[in-house]
Amino acid sequence: MKITLNVNGQDYALDVEPRRILADVLRDDCRLTGTHLGCEHGVCGACSVLVGGESLRACLMLAVQCDGKAIRTVEGLADPDGEPSALQKAFSAERALQCGFCTAGFLMVATGELEADPSIADDEKRINDIVSSNVCRCTGYEPIRRAITRAAREQRKSTS
Repeated sequence: MKITLNVNGQDYALDVEPRRILADVLRDDCRLTGTHLGCEHGVCGACSVLVGGESLRACLMLAVQCDGKAIRTVEGLADPDGEPSALQKAFSAERALQCGFCTAGFLMVATGELEADPSIADDEKRINDIVSSNVCRCTGYEPIRRAITRAAREQRKSTS
């Protein structure tokens, strides 16, 4: 089936089998390997991407469902000059990554939430909900929580 995916602002005209999941198409056809496959059941969140600004699991979505939709992957978070986003910088500063396997998923879920509502910096429950939506086996989650809070506060400062 012929589809066009708009990934990180670039169009990819593809011919895909209707049964292929978005994560595989992003990795194999678009050569964007930042989206990881962990559980392939939508539980771990490593495959999270933004589709139309909403965080979704790319292992649960067929690529054909995204025909013509705007998709953002972790490769699309940095600015055009390659400067990491505020959230990426906060993850580094707070040491919120270790092996890195889950990092892209956390970054995408948190980016979607921060873009939807930049006021979450002081909402501990909302930040806990973001963190609990994905699985990490290395960091213990507290550095991830601190990084999201830090990025939200920095975002709030830059918009005020």
